[in-house]
Amino acid sequence: MTQQSTPMSRRKTIVATTIGNGLEFFDFTIYGFLALVIGKLFFPALDSYNQLLLTVGTFGVGFIMRPLGGIVIGAYADRAGRKKAMTLTIFLMALGCAMIGFAPTYAQIGVWAPVLIVTARLIQGFSAGGEVGASTTLLVEHATPANRGYMASWQFASQGLGILLGAAVAGGLTQWLGPQGMLDWGWRVPFIIGMLIAPVGMYIRRHLHESLETAGQPEAHEGRRSSLAEVCGEHGRTVLSAILAVLGGTAAAYVVTFYMPTFAVRELGLPPTVALFGAVLTGLLSFVLSPLVGLASDRVGRKRLILWGRLAMMVMIYPGFMWMIASPTPAVLFTVVGLLSVALVVQTVPAITMLPEMFPKHVRASGMSLVYSVGVALFGGFSPFISTWLVGVTGSKLAPAWYLLGMTLVSLLGLLWLKDFTGRDIDEAGAHRAG
Repeated sequence: MTQQSTPMSRRKTIVATTIGNGLEFFDFTIYGFLALVIGKLFFPALDSYNQLLLTVGTFGVGFIMRPLGGIVIGAYADRAGRKKAMTLTIFLMALGCAMIGFAPTYAQIGVWAPVLIVTARLIQGFSAGGEVGASTTLLVEHATPANRGYMASWQFASQGLGILLGAAVAGGLTQWLGPQGMLDWGWRVPFIIGMLIAPVGMYIRRHLHESLETAGQPEAHEGRRSSLAEVCGEHGRTVLSAILAVLGGTAAAYVVTFYMPTFAVRELGLPPTVALFGAVLTGLLSFVLSPLVGLASDRVGRKRLILWGRLAMMVMIYPGFMWMIASPTPAVLFTVVGLLSVALVVQTVPAITMLPEMFPKHVRASGMSLVYSVGVALFGGFSPFISTWLVGVTGSKLAPAWYLLGMTLVSLLGLLWLKDFTGRDIDEAGAHRAG
């Protein structure tokens, strides 16, 4: 815990990180909420199914760069400091938003339009890969052993805030402008709003306290191996176990949050505004419940809550999808999405707290970034694509439920091999051993 970590500085860190990270996730996720509109504008030569498949595939492309962003920006955060890394991610995310918001459509420049969109998504993915590691590490390092779960919970709460804002803006514009208005120009508005992340984020994060004592001291890193080499070489087993443990939560997050609106419109026949406000509910529950789950994890332990959350998810997935298919009404959609969202928060908040706890301070941001970004890239970001593809190939609307059930089961194996550092000082000598 940094010497400057007083109750007042912790509150400032929570506010600054939550707002800044929330803005970043608004920028990164708004694309997923506009998948159907973007498909018509940038992949018009294809039928509706393949338009959607390519659009959600492009959404997943953003995640390909997350491991690289996690490695590069995580190493930068471990050398130059958490604040500088978080400032860099803000500008990169805003750049990606500007490229999409002002991108000419396929009708205007042909095949270069989707190329431009893919490039923007790669930049945003690189940014997001470094943001989560740096910001979560900062939150954990401003905590005490007794409240690390609560502090880290604001990482997921901020993601919920970004999702809430993104879905609300997309839903409100769709309701106000209608389908044609969204196709004409309305789809650009959220991305232009997202460009505001740069000045707002810079102002907020300028007042953060740095938690890395050796930030800006090159001599502290002389003779030391690269962060990536040390993380993989000395903590390789931990990295592999953690990636395996993370995949269930990331798959669930992106199916429940980003695939569900598309599923509701395409497979259940519900209006786009109803589907988007289902995502608003997910974001709201994530934002409100995350701090409470964080407090609970500080009392009962991380692994126990993760296990409860994943078991609840497994029990509800299949009946939930069956109920929505049998009775495709807004009330049923909101009920199922709400229950799955609660199970998602219960497992994700303690999981995201465990990741930085597993690594020593001098490689903490690198280790956290690597594990999270690889887990999200492989099994999270492509979940909407895989779910859409499975429905098309099998002809079964229940296919996403089977996929999510399988991912949750596999992730329980990784959880068994991880250490639980709840209540322990993670910076004390000998707290970590090589994996």
